[in-house]
Amino acid sequence: MRIVLFCLFAARVLAADLDSEIARLAKISDGVVGMSALHVESNRRFAFHGEDRFPMASSFKIPIAVQLLDRVDRGELRLDQMVTIEPHDLHPGSGMLSSLLNKPGVVLSLRNLLELMLLISDNSATDIVLRLAGGPEAVTAKMRELGISGIDVNRPTVNLIADWIGATLPPESEWTPERFSKLLDAATPEQRKQASDRFNQDLRDTSQPNAMAALLEKIYHRQLHKPETAALLLDILYRCQTGEARIKGMLPPGTEVAHKTGSIGGTINDVGILNLPDNAGHVVLALFVKQGSKSEASERAIAQISRAVYDYFLFNQHQ
Repeated sequence: MRIVLFCLFAARVLAADLDSEIARLAKISDGVVGMSALHVESNRRFAFHGEDRFPMASSFKIPIAVQLLDRVDRGELRLDQMVTIEPHDLHPGSGMLSSLLNKPGVVLSLRNLLELMLLISDNSATDIVLRLAGGPEAVTAKMRELGISGIDVNRPTVNLIADWIGATLPPESEWTPERFSKLLDAATPEQRKQASDRFNQDLRDTSQPNAMAALLEKIYHRQLHKPETAALLLDILYRCQTGEARIKGMLPPGTEVAHKTGSIGGTINDVGILNLPDNAGHVVLALFVKQGSKSEASERAIAQISRAVYDYFLFNQHQ
């Protein structure tokens, strides 16, 4: 009984001043934290540095998916069309294509590539999907068409990673994963630091937390695609296999979260839609940390802020 009363008391305190609680929890990370939260059913919103720009890292795979599925809905692409994976398609990071399926003869459907991109954040699959979606310019143009000016997609993941470490990529005809590994090994600590500093100031491939929340809200309402395509996107996001210590890290076991993580250097992100119990509704949540030095601390900040937001909207349904 004491535990229940304490939880209810804590929820009331949180309701009175969620803004200050988020500011307090943001200090868990030594990086810069940005967040935007929306309770879909009541339209109540909270933001912390919501208009600032943050590197999206792999969370930019959500706007890429939105553009790709728009082309599918228009009949320009098919999810069952087969795509041959060429050697120059094998890019570093976050996946199985470059590490396991790296021999000639791999052919995957567009649907499988989309799943690899969103479920396990495979970067090779992402860059193929981005190309088929029309490239970075098409993705950014789609965001503007949707009235979202705070999301910019500018580079494939391979270029983004190269810029982060300060490497110059070879021509596509000369590309191999082994050559990229050599470039990675050749970068000195000073070169990496200078490249990382430039990366942190670069506005390319960044999002405002409020802008990402606006996109997620449209995804939740199934406003962007045909019904079956909209349902597919949400289904894949609910099955995301990365980031268990982030938004989901302190939520009650079994809480359903449709989300996508992102990580590069001092950037740690998680953005998504979480389902509240007891018919309390749904919360769109975009959480970004940049320029942090400890990924574990940034993940704890994301987890604790997510739990604070969860508790606030669960225990204060009628405000």
